[in-house]
Amino acid sequence: MLLQAVCTLALLAGSAVAAHAQDWPAKQPLRLISPFPPGATPESVGRPVFDVVAKAIGQTYVFENRVGAGGTIGMGTVARADPDGYTLLVNSSVHTITPITYPNTKYDTLKDLVPIIPLAQFPNVLVTHPSRYKTIKELVDFGRTNPGKLTYGSGGVGASTHLNAELLGISAGFKAVHVPFRGAPDALREVVGNRLDFYFSPLATALPVIEGNEVRALAVSSLKRSPYLPEVPTTLEAGYPNSDYLFWLGVFAPRGTPQPILDRLHAEIRKSFDDANVKSVLAKQGADPMLLDPQAFDAFLRAEIKTNATIVEAAGIKPAN
Repeated sequence: MLLQAVCTLALLAGSAVAAHAQDWPAKQPLRLISPFPPGATPESVGRPVFDVVAKAIGQTYVFENRVGAGGTIGMGTVARADPDGYTLLVNSSVHTITPITYPNTKYDTLKDLVPIIPLAQFPNVLVTHPSRYKTIKELVDFGRTNPGKLTYGSGGVGASTHLNAELLGISAGFKAVHVPFRGAPDALREVVGNRLDFYFSPLATALPVIEGNEVRALAVSSLKRSPYLPEVPTTLEAGYPNSDYLFWLGVFAPRGTPQPILDRLHAEIRKSFDDANVKSVLAKQGADPMLLDPQAFDAFLRAEIKTNATIVEAAGIKPAN
């Protein structure tokens, strides 16, 4: 009887190990889909995180940039992928904008893309060419007295950088001309080249040109000042109520991905936040981890979609056909 019990325990233990190993049964890379150009924030943060995660789960990974249609090409790629744990989406807060601005996609953002974990939240920084405006008040005053004369860039129609600028315009009472680009670096280059009045850039993208005096930082969109720009006020401090805007990153999987894989990914990504290199990367980008479980992340997404719908309507942004 004792021998039989020992054998039974061994079989059970072996089954548990086999089941665990079969989370990812094949040695093939994880595909990390980003809807943004190479080098954008989803990739610059996602790589150090998945360096840690891939090692922990015994896999490798590759980043694929599927850019276009406001992020819906990349999102649709993952929504239609096999739910086997090998294809994941690393997306930004555009995730909660496209359901409003691209209502006719062939996937449902909330039903077909399962939230695993948010990676971090970031401030956007309002930048202008040093020859144009010295303060956010100067920019706003010009916009109020010269309707339609201000121009601003974004990472595309419906991008978070688009809504951030529109939110400031709604709060401050001015209307500016929107000039969309394929990604954050392109829009920032236009400000550096003195061809746009302003742009709400992700902080990490803008810091090098701010430090090089190629652009001037006028305000940050976060609730508190950035430790990297302690002298730069928030838009709220500057006197524009309800103008704060959150930029975040998160990881998603296709609906139907086995729950053990989702649980393992959540756990390993969360552990990666304790890695020294990941901490350093997030700190350099002025980011804070968002420590939400999948259920809380899902509730956050649903609430933000409602908030973004209000902004889109107030700004008069027309949904894509």
